[in-house]
Amino acid sequence: MASPVTSQNSKRAAVRKALDRHKVFITAQRFSGGVYSARVLVDGEAYWVDEFRLSQLQQGLSPAELELTPAADD
Repeated sequence: MASPVTSQNSKRAAVRKALDRHKVFITAQRFSGGVYSARVLVDGEAYWVDEFRLSQLQQGLSPAELELTPAADD
């Protein structure tokens, strides 16, 4: 059985992890020729990503870890 201190520490760690995660905002989506892409905003920088990269960003990976290049201004 977990002690109250251990339980509280694990809850705090979960909150800390959630706060450290990058917030990902989808600003545009397109589906062309059977290919999905989304323009996302992460930490003030825009990127075009496919569905797989979008899921990785939403799981907490950073654009630098994924070697993403910022989108050119439209």
